[in-house]
Amino acid sequence: MGDTGPTGPVMDRDEVDRALARLGAEHEAIETSLLALQDHAGRRLLEGAELTGVTAERWSAAEASITLLWTYFDAYTGALRTAREIRSRRRWSSREDLVELTELLRGEAVTVAGSAAATANAPTLHGGPGRLSERYSLVTLVERMNQLYATSLDMVVAADAVWSALPARIDLLAAELRRTRKLAHSVGVRPGEHPAGDDLERITRTLTRLREQVICDPLAFWTPAQGSSAPGGGRPDTTVYDREARALEEVRREIDAVLAVRQDAEQRIVRLRDVLSRADRTLAEARTARGEVLAKIAATEVPVVGGPPIVLQEQLAAAAEYRRHAQWHRLSPLLESLEEKAEDELLRARESLTAVTAPLAVRAELRGRLDAYKAKMARLGHAEDPELAEKYEKARRMLWSAPCDLRVAEQAVLRYQHAAAELLGTARRVPGQGGPVDRTGPGA
Repeated sequence: MGDTGPTGPVMDRDEVDRALARLGAEHEAIETSLLALQDHAGRRLLEGAELTGVTAERWSAAEASITLLWTYFDAYTGALRTAREIRSRRRWSSREDLVELTELLRGEAVTVAGSAAATANAPTLHGGPGRLSERYSLVTLVERMNQLYATSLDMVVAADAVWSALPARIDLLAAELRRTRKLAHSVGVRPGEHPAGDDLERITRTLTRLREQVICDPLAFWTPAQGSSAPGGGRPDTTVYDREARALEEVRREIDAVLAVRQDAEQRIVRLRDVLSRADRTLAEARTARGEVLAKIAATEVPVVGGPPIVLQEQLAAAAEYRRHAQWHRLSPLLESLEEKAEDELLRARESLTAVTAPLAVRAELRGRLDAYKAKMARLGHAEDPELAEKYEKARRMLWSAPCDLRVAEQAVLRYQHAAAELLGTARRVPGQGGPVDRTGPGA
């Protein structure tokens, strides 16, 4: 159609019909979306909540946007209804009808009347303060409604997502916290008496405060998705919740350890008494052995044997007292410390006994070596050799006399070995001597 008007070429009937069909479909889609937003659970919760912080600010703007959305939609509906009425006047629209339809469908023919209250908090199309009325084309009006709908829905979906995720999880954790506190009290873990009791009080206060903040200001716990333009793109921020959940798990493990102490405390105390008793007996044996070594071995430094530690016995008595009065939270760390110290004490006692009896072990080894070589020489027919018999007798007197000088006795044994090796015709060195020695051993 070649005719033109203020908005450009005048639309023909087919163009008008196609535009009306498209606008009708858009109208239906917008109406469905607005009704869904109106019935959204998050929007209803926002309307009834006492909001604070960033949520209160954004909901104030969103409410104004939703009000303005319906105002725009009503204007859009009225313009579409007017266009349909003009088109339905005649089967074949006149030029005047087509000019009017072209102006209505393409021009800025829609006047949106409002009030300062309705538009004060809602963003305007051109930025700047809102006016009492504005004129739009239908296309611009649809774009405007899409923008307002997206921002409003984003806010509603975000708040609803936080309310759906966090309060329920906080309530479950609080229920677990109450069970843990009850169990903690049963084993003596209380605030001011045990660190875990103080932790439980802190977790309780934090969860109570967190739930109040989530209910009043859910958007403070919302993390938008980076680069996402879809409404509600993001996730609830559970940082504080997760931290307190981990803290409660640590307290629960500590209380479980205290419960384990309550169950096997008697057996552990009995084992501790047994370990310390064995350590005392070993030290007593070491002291007796030291006196024997000093009497039988000459020219040897024998280490001094200490007495049993009085501190461990006192701590063991304190552990028994804790168990008697059901102070499990005090008994648990004391038993762990005592078990480690008791094992160390037993090891120290055994090392003392070994160090004290070392000279006797050396003497016994020398005696055994001397007798083994004598038996070997007798088996080989050299028992009556006078030089060998003399060296054997000298070594034997040294080893079986008290006090025994181990260094001199060892040299005597080595001289006997050297003589036996020479008699057998071997040319190998005897340990500690310059001459040959028989390495085949007494059983060769």
